[in-house]
Formats: sequence, C-alpha cells, structure tokens
Amino acid sequence: MIVYGPVPSRRLGRSLGINNIPPKVCTYSCVYCQAGRTTHLQVERSPFFSPDEIAAEVSRRIRELHENGEQIDYLSFVPNGEPTLDANLGQTIKLLKPLGVRIAVITNASLLWSADVREDLAKADWVSLKIDSVREDVWRKLNRPHPTLRLPAVQEGMLAFAGKFRGELVTETMLVKDVNDSEDDLKQIGSFLVKMKPARAYLSVPIRPPAERWVAPPIEGPVNRGFQILLESGAAVDLLVDYEGDAFSSTGDAGEELLSITAVHPMREDAVKAFLIQANQDWQTVQDLIESGRLAEIEYKGNRFYLRKFSE
Repeated sequence: MIVYGPVPSRRLGRSLGINNIPPKVCTYSCVYCQAGRTTHLQVERSPFFSPDEIAAEVSRRIRELHENGEQIDYLSFVPNGEPTLDANLGQTIKLLKPLGVRIAVITNASLLWSADVREDLAKADWVSLKIDSVREDVWRKLNRPHPTLRLPAVQEGMLAFAGKFRGELVTETMLVKDVNDSEDDLKQIGSFLVKMKPARAYLSVPIRPPAERWVAPPIEGPVNRGFQILLESGAAVDLLVDYEGDAFSSTGDAGEELLSITAVHPMREDAVKAFLIQANQDWQTVQDLIESGRLAEIEYKGNRFYLRKFSE
C-alpha cells in the first residue's frame, strides 16, 4: 500500500503516512534506521508512483476514516526511503492540497542542494530536516551517505531552504551513544541551528530496532546536556525519547495494513495487539504473516517489535 495508517506521531498527532518511495531506496543508509539497511543507495531523482494514483489512494483512505468518525492531523510523506528522491513529489503535494489536510515531509535534507528539491518541498506546510552532525567524519559514520554527496553542499542547501520556506520548519537530531553525543558535537549542531532558525528542534534517541546491532541510545546525561545546548541556539527544543502510543487504525484488510505500517514504522507487540483488537482480528493474523516470511519479530531493549520483511 502507498498509504498507511494513520499512525500516532510524537510530532504530528495522528498522521496518515504516504510511502512514495519503493522499499529502501535512499540517499543514506543510517546506522540507526528502523527500516533496516538501505538496499538501493542513489541520489538521482526518479518517478516512482503516479501522482494521480497517490492522490486517489489518499482520498479513498480519508473518506474511509471520516466514515468511521476518525480524524487525521497531517498527510505525511514518511516512506521507507528518502521522499525527495521522488521526481513527482511537488506535483503530488499540489494534487493533495485541495483535500484540506496539512502536508508534512520528513526528509534527511541530503538533496536540498538542488533547487528543484527546494521548490518541491516549499509546497508542503511542515518540513523536518535531519541534522545528526555537522562534522564530516561523524556524518559519514552515522548517516553513511551516497559517496557523491558532500556535507558542505547539503548544509548550504538547508540554509537556502530555511531562508525562503514559509511553512513550519523543524529539525531532528538522532543521538547515538559514543558517535555524536559529545558536548563538542552538540555545540557545533547548535551553532548551525543559530543560522537556520528552525521553529523547533527535536532531539531523539533510538527506541526501535536499528539497522546495526551496535547502535545504542546515549545515557541520560548527554541527552540532557544536548537539550540545554540546543536551547542556547534559540530554537524551541523537544525531546523524543518516549513511546508514542498504540493508536493505530484499520478499516480494511488488517494483514495488509499491518504490513504497510511496519514497512516504515516497526510496531511494538502491545501496539500490534491493540491494532488487531480494533480490526476484530486475532493473533493468528500475525502468525500467518511470520510463517509466510512477510513479517519479522525482533527483540530490542526489552520489547518485542514487528517489522515487514522485504526480499533483497
């Protein structure tokens, strides 16, 4: 499914997700990615799905939700890859605007050096840019970008976009223990935020199974210190370190919808159980998906998670 959810979001309330990128096509292969390692690393923009097809799917889903008395706060481009790789992103946003729901895009910002990408993103109402580090060595270790990407060009693109964007601009920084959680790392990020002037800066830690087993969240001290340092940049700072809840919804085929959500958003066991109750299904739905090789079960930090499996 191109459209999934709605899912509970710590930033966007109830968010109807739009997966406008095929599985694991990205400009980065972040070590902490909850969708796993990138299998198709690329920087060239391509058309993937028809904007008309996406708009029709979103319209249908909104209609189903309204018929069930459910509301959504955002239409969110949060695929299991980099949304700005979609050459049709701007046209798709344009077609979705008449639906009257605010549009969000969560991007790693790696293609903002391109004027075309900045122009497409400018059509959204809310945009989140990833800033995990402003140091080249740390950026390459943590985000593992496509080899043709250069951090100075990425940063220049972010500043150019921030200077002209008229919607709500936020940033997100994922802290990984012993990689980008030092005081010096955080001060450099804070200095960059002073130039960007985002409305809000989110500081997060890994709470779902990461792409690499060695990835771990920092201890409490560096997180709290990071919060204070980013506050000094002048941005409103929020910590994203808690579980966002289990308010997922189903209006159709529960198994397929579960696969659509977990392709992008791994779900904790309690969230899956609540989802199945809401869909009037039992745990056999999960067992069937696991036995067919379409769903994986993973233990992480004392919790059991479920995520969709893709063939390489």
